[in-house]
Amino acid sequence: MRIDPFVGIALIGMYIEISLSFNQREKTVKRKQKGFTLIELMIVVAIVGILASIALPAYNDYITRARITEGVAALSDMRVKLEQYFQDNRTYVGACTTQTTPPTSIAHLPGNTEFFQYSCSNLGATTYTVQAQGINAMNGFVYTIDQNNVRTTAALPGGWNGAGNSCWVTKKSGEC
Repeated sequence: MRIDPFVGIALIGMYIEISLSFNQREKTVKRKQKGFTLIELMIVVAIVGILASIALPAYNDYITRARITEGVAALSDMRVKLEQYFQDNRTYVGACTTQTTPPTSIAHLPGNTEFFQYSCSNLGATTYTVQAQGINAMNGFVYTIDQNNVRTTAALPGGWNGAGNSCWVTKKSGEC
């Protein structure tokens, strides 16, 4: 069987044309697979936004609860110091000195921190009340403790429940 040279050339030409066309398609397919589409990026941004809207408030509540612990821990420590002072002196009068005075008493008020200021009131022979009042990011929180170890949440900021409870509220729901 003999093939006409023109047919052979035509077949070779078609082969070259088909292979070039196939190579161009491969290149365009590869080119389309680079990067992300706009819709994919928008979906990712939406998911990140939703996660952030849930996680950020939860994280802020967690930080607030940690700061509350700082305040109430200092009140508990102060109570122990006041009881030690009472055992030595049979009175609370003269206790609750600030740390700037010479250390004549073991019952120094805790130094003010970034988030709480501490004060004593109702200081008598057999009574005292120590208060931690929130400042800066903790503004609105007020906790107290007295000689009978009655722990009170005197005030809370808006959105928090449990003000006036005879315990130290540590969660927004009013839990102690």
